[in-house]
Amino acid sequence: MPVSLSRRQVLAGLAGSAALAASGRAPGASPAAKAASGPASGPAWDTIVVGAGVFGAWTAWHLRQAGERVLLVDAHGPAHARASSGGESRMTRGMYGADRIYAAMAHDSLPEWRWLSGRSGLPVFHPTGVLMFFSGTTPFATDSIRTHQELKLPLEQLDQQALRRRYPQADWSGIEFGLLEPDLGVLMARRGVQTLVAEFVAAGGEYRHTAVATPPVDGDGGLRSLRTVDGASLSAGRFVFACGPWLPALFPALLGSRILPTRQEVFFFATPDGDPRFGRDRWPGWADFSGGELYYGMPDLEGRGFKIANDRRGPPMDPDAGSRQVSAEGLADVRAFLARRFPSLADQPLTESRVCQYENSTNGDFVIDRHPDLANVLLVGGGSGHGFKHGPAVGRYAAALARGTLGQPEPRFSLATSGQ
Repeated sequence: MPVSLSRRQVLAGLAGSAALAASGRAPGASPAAKAASGPASGPAWDTIVVGAGVFGAWTAWHLRQAGERVLLVDAHGPAHARASSGGESRMTRGMYGADRIYAAMAHDSLPEWRWLSGRSGLPVFHPTGVLMFFSGTTPFATDSIRTHQELKLPLEQLDQQALRRRYPQADWSGIEFGLLEPDLGVLMARRGVQTLVAEFVAAGGEYRHTAVATPPVDGDGGLRSLRTVDGASLSAGRFVFACGPWLPALFPALLGSRILPTRQEVFFFATPDGDPRFGRDRWPGWADFSGGELYYGMPDLEGRGFKIANDRRGPPMDPDAGSRQVSAEGLADVRAFLARRFPSLADQPLTESRVCQYENSTNGDFVIDRHPDLANVLLVGGGSGHGFKHGPAVGRYAAALARGTLGQPEPRFSLATSGQ
């Protein structure tokens, strides 16, 4: 069994991770999280989690909080550049129309994001609020209002006049009203995952930077060990695969038709010199539901620029070999939108761009279920472009499912409902 890495060693290997404060426990953490590793007989770990993105890291964290011996592995490092959890920022919206399960999960995850933000040294969570605006009444907006009322979640309704008063930096032509979630905001994605992995190691978990070969099928209804590309064998009582867009390649027969990675382009623009109107204190995370397409973005956070993307699903994307260069067409598209909605940004310099991917499930739901032929293998994926914010709740759910303590599984997360 390899020696556990120290907190200092992990932080040294996590490029860009913020300096951490003294170690402490998350809300609700078990005292068993500080327990020493178990006996050397039997498998080296209780659980091996493959994939140190937001789903894998939070699953490993919750398993460790339950007192398990947990190894977390990743081929390129936590929230690396090609991961769905990589990049700068993610929104923590709770507006999902009538879809109560995701609205509740977003809010249930917020205390743990706030806790992690207090651990990171630099913010993981920016409480900017989240504003969605609409050209007219839609079932999504009406259902979102009803869901927030039923769940007793805060939501402000702003007519066009109120939007103009509060946010004069936008052109509100064609917009009838907005819905503002004042207690939500923006998560710093890469920083958040890297901080969480460091906290996981400080709590007694183990992290290893290594690539796993194609999972072997042992033939007796379970998996006993994993082979790494450097020839090592890693044994555990159970295995969690939270590999984002790589899940279909690892389990092609099972997931090849259920999860499809698609190419997405994201852009950051400079704000006018000396103009504070697009910073985190004056402008929220946002989404524009008008004109037949959905554009979304974030305020200028930490000097990185005003973020904007078109949420339309892109073409299929190979997470290993796919081009990471944005297209001229994509840039022209978002500049045309800026000219319409944010005129003072229309001609501002492009400061950064990035190509990432959504790992879309066939129905947009998460896939969190046991492998049908390997009883000790759990599959966690299908973030579908909206999963990051739910990381703490997904990790809690997956850890309980893996340990057999969940109670009633959510049918929507099962392989049976994710399509063929």
